[in-house]
Amino acid sequence: MGVIPHNIPSLLSTLLSFSALREWFKLFIIGGAIETCRRYYSNLWNWVVERFWLQVTFDEDDCSYEWMMFWLSRQPAWKQTRSLEISTRDYGLTSPAVCIDGEDEERSTSREMTYLPSLSTSYSMWYKGHYVIITRTSVNNGIYRTKENLHLSILARDNSVLTEMLMEAKNLYKAAEEMTVAVYASNVSNNWRRITSRPKRPLNSIILDPGIKELLLNDARDFLDSREWYADRGIPFRRGYLLYGAPGSGKTSMIQSIAGELGLDVYILTLSRPGMDDNTLCELISELPRRCIALMEDIDAAFRRGISMRNLQENEYEPEPEEARQEKGKAEDASRVTLSGLLNALDGIGAQEGRILFATTNDYAALDPALCRPGRMDIHVEFKLASKFQVEGLYKCFYMPSKNEEVVDDEKSDDSGYASRDPSPERALSEAAPDTIDGSTGATISTSGAFVSVRSSPRGITLSGKKICELAAQFAAAIPEREISMASLQGYLMMYKVRPLDAIVDAPEWVERERAEKAARRRKAGTKPSP
Repeated sequence: MGVIPHNIPSLLSTLLSFSALREWFKLFIIGGAIETCRRYYSNLWNWVVERFWLQVTFDEDDCSYEWMMFWLSRQPAWKQTRSLEISTRDYGLTSPAVCIDGEDEERSTSREMTYLPSLSTSYSMWYKGHYVIITRTSVNNGIYRTKENLHLSILARDNSVLTEMLMEAKNLYKAAEEMTVAVYASNVSNNWRRITSRPKRPLNSIILDPGIKELLLNDARDFLDSREWYADRGIPFRRGYLLYGAPGSGKTSMIQSIAGELGLDVYILTLSRPGMDDNTLCELISELPRRCIALMEDIDAAFRRGISMRNLQENEYEPEPEEARQEKGKAEDASRVTLSGLLNALDGIGAQEGRILFATTNDYAALDPALCRPGRMDIHVEFKLASKFQVEGLYKCFYMPSKNEEVVDDEKSDDSGYASRDPSPERALSEAAPDTIDGSTGATISTSGAFVSVRSSPRGITLSGKKICELAAQFAAAIPEREISMASLQGYLMMYKVRPLDAIVDAPEWVERERAEKAARRRKAGTKPSP
């Protein structure tokens, strides 16, 4: 048995005498050198990338992601790319896109197809002399959805080219939505997502009693221009409007028109959304932009308890059926927003400033006074059923001739032609048919002169503005004051789009049917089920 060396040099000499160990030692030295070089060059590459490449990431939940995706879909460079994703998504906009050849002819009748970068694939393009690498990725964001990100790598020494690209994308997006109102809603992740764009509605298309439109619009415009005035006096920079009244009286349409006039986006707060609670509501309101409209529709129906006092008073001593209790329990489990949580979100310490709040309700008396006080709902406006003034204005809005229509002289206009009843087969059939037709399914179909197809009515010379004003007064005389909603009147006139005289002739009969239907609904609502 050999002698074990007792000093280090002799120990190393003994170990190196083994050939296998010498080879492992060489590999260790070479591997360490290679790893050192790899790390050095990796750090050098990262340094070069940091100095010469801009790395940008856009999150799907952010508005800038929509700007960039909209901008990329309009780039002609995608027509030469070999790997693409074909999408009909318009990101809430209706601006012309870089479409597939042949799509221009079908753009008015179908959803257009656009080119977009495919997921998990890198693409390159040139932008103002700078090389750009684009990558879309998708990652799991919980159980129910995936989340997309957009990564851009730009070969540039400074951020100026990135700023130009972002401003170009933003301006292109804003130009495409110039005539629209963006509508946002919260998703399951409690982030605001753009869901659609609505065309801006001209203020003159909203027919209300004199002074109401001007009051709301001027007050909202004055509020947006008074930030310094509020700050100097220590008043929270918030404004709330409560629009109440009969259904179909124009509350939501007025809000849409104000949003278009002021250039504001609309953020819908659905208090009855499943999973909504006080903390979620406060978080959503705190994330609102400084200049926007927050909309709470039908706020009286958003709660089962805590905000509506009438239901408790009316049903305090009545036993509740089992099915009703189950439905109530499901609703309470779905939404856990309380009145105190709503009040705190509206004007608490974490409430967002700069926003305009619009709330609508059909039952003003059912709201808690704490919700309606100034500071939360500063201006209360009642929207009533149609007045004579509104009826006349709506008639003019439907039939007043446009600039491109040929107008007949007043002396030549009479009760003939396209403006009067057409003795078509459809008309004769509707007049000969009984008032209702009961099928085997129990459905009831009401028939009247208004059921005539618009296409079956001949188009003739448009009546003059003076004649339309005279007919509008006659139509207003046939409609009772404050009995019918503007939505019902609009639905009625839609059946007479090219027959203004028939609309007047058939109005009394239609009014009687409306009264009968309202009476039937009231009787049905007032009938309690037998035990």
